[in-house]
Amino acid sequence: MLTEPWTLGGLTVPNRVVLAPLAGIGTWFVRLQAKRYGAGMATSEMVSSFAIHHRNEKTLGEMLRVDPRERGTGPVSLQLFGQDPEIMRSAAAYVREHTDVDVIDINMGCPVPKVCKTGAGAALLADPGTAVAVARAAREGSGLPVTVKLRSGQRAGERSGAQLARRLVEDAGVAGIGFHPRSAQVHHKGTPDYALAAQLVEELPAPVILSGGLSDAASAQAAYERTGAAAIMLARGSLGNPWLFAQLLGDREDEPSESEVLAELDWLMDRAVEHLGEVRAGRWLRKAYPWYVERLGGGKALQGAMQQTDTVAAARAVLAGRFTLSAAA
Repeated sequence: MLTEPWTLGGLTVPNRVVLAPLAGIGTWFVRLQAKRYGAGMATSEMVSSFAIHHRNEKTLGEMLRVDPRERGTGPVSLQLFGQDPEIMRSAAAYVREHTDVDVIDINMGCPVPKVCKTGAGAALLADPGTAVAVARAAREGSGLPVTVKLRSGQRAGERSGAQLARRLVEDAGVAGIGFHPRSAQVHHKGTPDYALAAQLVEELPAPVILSGGLSDAASAQAAYERTGAAAIMLARGSLGNPWLFAQLLGDREDEPSESEVLAELDWLMDRAVEHLGEVRAGRWLRKAYPWYVERLGGGKALQGAMQQTDTVAAARAVLAGRFTLSAAA
């Protein structure tokens, strides 16, 4: 049952539906949103270990922020990336000393060229010795449970990610593996290899958290049952749809109403302003508006109007001109 608790590195996670790390998106308020709808654990956006080591002000002040409201249910995980073990050790030690996170996750699956060209992300799939050293350094530097997010391989048909997972558990002592059974080459296209994920679940002496292709409650439930994973990790499917957590946990069956979607977008706007201020929040939210406008059936005209707004107030004015006050209440 997805509602059952499980153990990760000695920590109790209250259920088996968690929020995946979402690069450029997984701020404290996006994590809090997922937890409001039942997520048993939530992971941050990808954070540079080098930026922490060199004490980058924005990274320390914004990207490492854990809000007290997140502490209500389940662990908070912080995802780091980087290819230098000693830098990772330093960053992990800082995280332990200066933040309120429970788990450190290491990204070894990001396919973006600007990450891979440094030797980090999915590039570590081809360098297992460094990958093990990086994960071990994070564990030793922080003293926290460490998980690693992996792809199945760099290119279609490769299984280097599954092979690396075994070494990470056995040689680096990682507490769990987040596994996306698609290659880095295809990004989010194609059908995930759930058979490979099931094989990894059976063979690995550590929890496997499944990611990839979990776009709705039915597909997520089916993938969970097929693979036998310890938990499922919602990523793109949860964008603008936090109700997916509640549906998977049996807390609701229906889709959200128009008024619910508008209210949730309003909540997100308020939290973005709280975190970034009115001007920067207006820019950040332009990445989030499409998720909600699509669910509202707003079409291209509304999408375009929202993207042209510079402030949150302007965006709210656009919405007020399109939807009735009763729906927006």
